[in-house]
Amino acid sequence: MNNKNLETAIKASLEAGKVIMEVYDSAFDVEIKDDKSPLTEADKKANDVINSFLKTTNIPIISEENKQVDYSERKHWNICWVVDPVDGTKEFIKRNGEFTVNIALVKNGRPVFGVIYVPASKLLYIGDVNASKGFKAQLDTHLTSIVDIQNKLSVLEPKDGNGETVQIVGSRSHMSDETLDFIASIKSTGKDTEVVSKGSSLKFCLVAEGNADIYPRFAPTMEWDTAAGQAICNAVGIEVISKATNQPLLYNKENLLNPWFVVSK
Repeated sequence: MNNKNLETAIKASLEAGKVIMEVYDSAFDVEIKDDKSPLTEADKKANDVINSFLKTTNIPIISEENKQVDYSERKHWNICWVVDPVDGTKEFIKRNGEFTVNIALVKNGRPVFGVIYVPASKLLYIGDVNASKGFKAQLDTHLTSIVDIQNKLSVLEPKDGNGETVQIVGSRSHMSDETLDFIASIKSTGKDTEVVSKGSSLKFCLVAEGNADIYPRFAPTMEWDTAAGQAICNAVGIEVISKATNQPLLYNKENLLNPWFVVSK
C-alpha cells in the first residue's frame, strides 16, 4: 500500500470504529433527523474523527453528517471524499453488529478506492480500483498498524457466476415488489435462487467476496451509502449499474440521492 490517501482513509476508519464501539457498549440516546432517519452519538463522534483525518489531505468531503456544500461549489470539485461515518444506524441501534464505516475517494464522479470497516467484528475491506485489487483483513484491534494490516490481507474473489443457484442479496423479512419481480425473472431462466441478507454496505461486500452473485437495490440510497462499496466491487471486476442510465453510478451529483441499481459481474 503505497497510497497515502488510502492509508489515511484506513486509519480514519479504524479510529472511527474505536469511538463507535465505545458508544455501542454503553447506553446511548437516539435522535430522529429531519429526514426521519435515526442519529446517535456514535454517528457524530465518528464523523468528527473521520473529518480530522481527511482534512489533512486538503480534499473536500461529502459526509452524511456534514452540512452539505451547495452544488454551485461542489460541481467544481474533480476529487472528493464520500463518507458515511456509521452506515446502518438502524442495525447499530438493534445491536446486531451489521453496521460499517464507509470512506471512498471519488475522482471525476467515479470511485478511485474505498474502505469499509465493520467495527463490531473488526473486519476491514479495501478496494483499489486503479490497481484492480480488493482485499479484506480480520483485525485483532482497532489500533492495528498499516504494516500489520498488510500482513493480514487476503484477496477478495467474487463468484464466477456459473453455479446452479443464484444467490441474491435482499431482505429476508420485507422485499419490494420490484425485487420479487427481479428474483422471478432469474427463476424463469431455470436457475434456483437463494436470498442472502446483510445490513448496511456489507451487501456490496457479500458480492465482492463471493458470498452472493447479485445485489439488486430498488429502494432509496444516498451517495455515502454506496461509494465505498462500489469501489470495492469495481476493484474486483463487479459493476454497479444504474437502472436509470444503464451506466455505472456516479458521485458528487447535484442530487446526492442514487437511482436504483444492480450490483453484479
